[in-house]
Amino acid sequence: MIKSRKAILVVSFGTSYEKTRKKTIDQIENRMRERFPDYRIYRAWTSGMIRRKIEKRDGICIQDVKGALEQMAADGMTEIVVQPTHVINGIENDQMLACVNACRHLFVRVSVGMPLLTTQEDNVRIARVILEELCPKKDEVLVLMGHGTEHYANSVYAALDYLFKDMGYPNVFMGTVEAYPALDSLMRRVKEQNPGRVLLAPFMIVAGDHAENDLAGADENSWKSRFEQAGFEVSCILKGLGEYEGVREMLLEHARAAMDIS
Repeated sequence: MIKSRKAILVVSFGTSYEKTRKKTIDQIENRMRERFPDYRIYRAWTSGMIRRKIEKRDGICIQDVKGALEQMAADGMTEIVVQPTHVINGIENDQMLACVNACRHLFVRVSVGMPLLTTQEDNVRIARVILEELCPKKDEVLVLMGHGTEHYANSVYAALDYLFKDMGYPNVFMGTVEAYPALDSLMRRVKEQNPGRVLLAPFMIVAGDHAENDLAGADENSWKSRFEQAGFEVSCILKGLGEYEGVREMLLEHARAAMDIS
């Protein structure tokens, strides 16, 4: 039994897809337990829609950030680290920070870790992780699907697209399902390369609804269908970022950095 009064709250958007959750969010939390045995690990999901769906379908109640923080305080935790698994510093992360700040009075010490992609060093590291895991052959292109947001942090996706080219990989493209770079832009640039095959992969912590439907779904408007309609052979790699050990390590290091802040 953990006697420490220290705890880590791992904050994720969440997913209703159990298979990918076990491979991603669960594994990130497990790695937190292994790396930081003196800390009790808590979970919070920011998506109310997903939490309600899970509770109705499975009878499992997953707390939001406020509820989790109040539970941690009730359990006697005094020093806490809040570590998001969010990919960027977007809307979900801003809302998390606002909630954490409103609950700081419940604890002696509160530290908050950075989302996955916060610094230029993070961008370079994630690019290297992707290239190590999914590097396309010379006659292939790799197209990554990020979520996308109206938040100004969306600019990181275009920056990553440029970074892959700058690192010598003109056949790696970064797009988003809800913002820019959009599919039409990606399609135009992929056609210019005329590859033998298009590899599609989600650039999200989990390979959930967007990966299963918007990326690889049978609908005529999915990315897979659109590239096939354009005459390309398409392969989908339904693997969330949370499955990559390099990504888990980045989040662990962000949590460690937050602990070290005095």
